[in-house]
Amino acid sequence: MGTAEFAYNNKIHLVIKVFSFKGNYGQDPQMGFKERKKGKFETAEKFIEKIKKIQKEIKVVLEKTQEKIKKYANRK
Repeated sequence: MGTAEFAYNNKIHLVIKVFSFKGNYGQDPQMGFKERKKGKFETAEKFIEKIKKIQKEIKVVLEKTQEKIKKYANRK
């Protein structure tokens, strides 16, 4: 991952209020200096459900934002 891509993914998106990377992958990007947690990893099903939940939340926020933009654009 390039520096620009990492910087973009590691910034909280103004509309969806989460990191872009987290919206896509369900977790924060690893920066290389965090200790890994010991123990079991999440199962694939739990991980998928977590991503789906985040994506649903993002979709709701984006739909609300689109509606606001549409109302503003239609006023003129």
